[in-house]
Amino acid sequence: MAAFHHIALNCRDIDATEAWYVAHFGFVRGRSIPLGDTKIVFIHLGEFYLELFQAGPADPVPGQGDGPATAGLIRHLAFKVDDVDAVLAALGPDARVSLGPLSFDAFIPGWRTAWVVDPDGVIVEISQGYVDG
Repeated sequence: MAAFHHIALNCRDIDATEAWYVAHFGFVRGRSIPLGDTKIVFIHLGEFYLELFQAGPADPVPGQGDGPATAGLIRHLAFKVDDVDAVLAALGPDARVSLGPLSFDAFIPGWRTAWVVDPDGVIVEISQGYVDG
């Protein structure tokens, strides 16, 4: 049996990305691994880990090695919260909203979502009220 472990993100500035997820979503550092003049940092929220890598130049050949080095190559990450508006307010100037907030009451009463941008351009969904059908 397999268990989900982490999502790897390519970062323009690992320290800035770590600080953003720590400050706004409660992540904590699990480990920092030095690699010459750079490092890999694991941060986690409970059992959910992000592995932070230093971004490199765009990968000319996709599907090689452990994945491309291009910054922000992911559709979005999503966090379930109690109150989207409260999280947006707490983000303050770091709330670079890319879409929303939108309500999806037609599908699920009380489902509301906004999307913000992290320091590397990764879209982070902040959602309240989603339930399985």
